[in-house]
Amino acid sequence: MTYANKATPTTSSAYRWMQLLLGIVCMAMIANLQYGWTLFVNPIADKYGWSKAAIQVAFTIFVLTETWLVPIEGYLVDRFGPRPVVMIGGLLCGVGWVMNSYADSLTLLYIAAAISGIGAGAVYGTCVGNALKWFPDRRGLAAGLTAAGFGAGSALTILPISAMIKDSGYQSAFLYFGIIQGVVVFVVSFLLTRAPENLAKSGAISTINVQQSRRDYKPSEVLRSPVFWVMYVMFVMVAAGGLMATAQLGPIAKDFHVGDVPVSIMGLALPALTFALAIDRVLNGLTRPFFGWVSDQIGREKTMLIAFGIESIGILALYQFGHNPVAFVVLTGMVFFAWGEIYSLFPSTCADTFGSRYAAANAGLLYTAKGTAALLVPLSSVLTAMTGNWHAVFIVGSVMNAIAALMAWYVLRPMRRAEMEKAVLPAAAPASAAGFNPIPRSAQ
Repeated sequence: MTYANKATPTTSSAYRWMQLLLGIVCMAMIANLQYGWTLFVNPIADKYGWSKAAIQVAFTIFVLTETWLVPIEGYLVDRFGPRPVVMIGGLLCGVGWVMNSYADSLTLLYIAAAISGIGAGAVYGTCVGNALKWFPDRRGLAAGLTAAGFGAGSALTILPISAMIKDSGYQSAFLYFGIIQGVVVFVVSFLLTRAPENLAKSGAISTINVQQSRRDYKPSEVLRSPVFWVMYVMFVMVAAGGLMATAQLGPIAKDFHVGDVPVSIMGLALPALTFALAIDRVLNGLTRPFFGWVSDQIGREKTMLIAFGIESIGILALYQFGHNPVAFVVLTGMVFFAWGEIYSLFPSTCADTFGSRYAAANAGLLYTAKGTAALLVPLSSVLTAMTGNWHAVFIVGSVMNAIAALMAWYVLRPMRRAEMEKAVLPAAAPASAAGFNPIPRSAQ
């Protein structure tokens, strides 16, 4: 099949990094579908008189289709290679935004959101999966850099989109940026190639510092593995716990009476809430490659213990000291920095545990935890309504992160070790006789 993208024999360092860069470009092109959406809500409401709640249903549809279909798209990547999946994904992203520019009914807006979500999920799942396959020695860093393209990619185009909405209307912004973003992804897709299946054993990879499986698990096997479900529960807890504290940042700042208070840090003066949201964009991008790189050096579970522990403490500290405008900004940054790394740590841990061959589909299965967590976030509003304050929300968010941190070290670490030893033991010759230590010294 012409679209199979059979593995290229090229395994040079420069070629691998080029593949990673191409994935980051694609991620940056689809970032606005999620992070730029907020710019369009008010103009749409002003034009048609629809309620903001009804308009935001489109965003929920986008998130669900972008998240829950990634396992299917990941299977297609593992089966046919990255090129055709990203190609079609880019087209769907462009078509979705072009449809938004013409949507004169909520039904059409929702259909466009679903199409955009399918396209964005195809691009996201493919680029993360391809990074995991090309960098078995630096999976944390590679997944982190790729995810950072999605987390911070909108920073490059937010201002031009805002300017076009102001000058020409939101429909022109949807139309022209939809075409531009879709075309860029479509063109870049032609340069994406499948990583050689035995890349880690080819001699091109000199050192792998983290514990990795010698087996390639099929998605059906992964779903039967208790290790996967431990990771899934941890992913949901950290994602939901962080979102409960951060998704309601505006109302929290209002209730703390700090939202409009000017804050000056390092010569930059902004209202506290604006400052906090600006820090979100920066740290949400930086944390992914940073903690991914750290996990490549000291191990996935130890990094999870540290990051999730910081998040737990940060959420509590934000509640305790956030009434001070400067503390609100600083502690918000701490919470954001210790939260976004889940999008590098969990995909890399999944690939380490279950192998490279089906990495895109398996990471896609785990990525659905984001959708599950998003469904739990409205509970924060319920808790606030029941108790009359934010105390319960912060406590629940902090506790969920603390439990996930302890699970990483005391549950996930021994379970992963046992799973990998079980995968190696059935070999004809003992692993030690073959000179293979399934648990490198740095991971012990």
